[in-house]
Amino acid sequence: MDRRGFLSAGMAAGVAAGMSGLGGAGASVAAALERIPGWGRGKTMADGTLRLSSNENPLGLAPAAREAVIEALIHAGRYPGEFTAPLYPQLAEYVGVGEENILFGAGSTEILQIIVQAYQGPGVPLIMAEPTFEDVLRYQGPLSYHLQMVPLKADHSHDLVRMRELAEVGRRPAVVYICNPNNPTGTVTPARELDEWIAEAPESTLFLVDEAYHEYAEDPAYASALHWINEKPNVIVVRTFSKIFGMAGLRLGYGLAHPDTLDRLRLFTISNNPNILAAAAAMASMEDEAIMAQSLQVNREARDVTHRALDEMGLEYLPSHANFLMHRIPGDLGEYIGRMRAEGIRVGRPFPPMTGWNRISFGLPEEMDRWAGALRRFRTMGRI
Repeated sequence: MDRRGFLSAGMAAGVAAGMSGLGGAGASVAAALERIPGWGRGKTMADGTLRLSSNENPLGLAPAAREAVIEALIHAGRYPGEFTAPLYPQLAEYVGVGEENILFGAGSTEILQIIVQAYQGPGVPLIMAEPTFEDVLRYQGPLSYHLQMVPLKADHSHDLVRMRELAEVGRRPAVVYICNPNNPTGTVTPARELDEWIAEAPESTLFLVDEAYHEYAEDPAYASALHWINEKPNVIVVRTFSKIFGMAGLRLGYGLAHPDTLDRLRLFTISNNPNILAAAAAMASMEDEAIMAQSLQVNREARDVTHRALDEMGLEYLPSHANFLMHRIPGDLGEYIGRMRAEGIRVGRPFPPMTGWNRISFGLPEEMDRWAGALRRFRTMGRI
């Protein structure tokens, strides 16, 4: 985005009026931001490194969200309450819930941490897939859970039958974590199967449904668990602004649940959340009707480039309904990651037990061409 587009007249006036400590000019703020490594479109950092390792949106913030962040800086010396209050009705309308169903956190990962803390108890089973998003695994570490990992099925969906068996032993309280679409596999667990379980489960079984990649899911078998939250206090849906809206660095996620459930979770939350800048970016992003369509289109194009490269070299990959995919790596995964890093490309970390696979995040199509070129060189050298 050029400087003229970045510094709208209204924004520049607001910054100039309220940021005399930074020289009194909006242009100086924009110039400072432009010097930050990785600022702007794409995943290529200032040093030339291509970061395809963290499932970030290569488009970054929507233009309107960038302007909103700069405008909001004038209020950064204030506590956020009155400035962030309008975010509740706007998100409620966007998602299709009541304001009383919303809890904000510093990214969806803080919401996950809050839930794990709120439902702990001596020997309470925490049942989750292997592999899946690791933060829940990490958060339960110092607590008193009885961790039970369940391997994914052959199609890399959650083994809900086995998870249900474990949850129903003794009809005691249990926490079930389901990441759908799943990270790191990008695969979908059919909504019909999950709905059947939720409909029959006792309220003592808590369903923690992580839908961070909800907006990317295109599989007809996928559907959100959101429709349960007012009927079932034991269902919590967690989402984020990090992925589809490119706000990973601003840290804004949200939990969606029955009001009684949120009363319990609020005992573990911090005050004055979310922050002013994240709220401003979120409100502007939801008003930008084009940004989601653009993000999805770029994601499809990048995925097509990735598919073609993997097909060309005969490397197996999983069907992805997210902004990344998992593909086979012949040979040692650690060596592959190191070779890619030597090429200036960061790819995904290991996800045991899938140590013969690598997760690649989608960048811009031209960035995926760069990654594909590295793969072809590896093949020429007999390294893949």
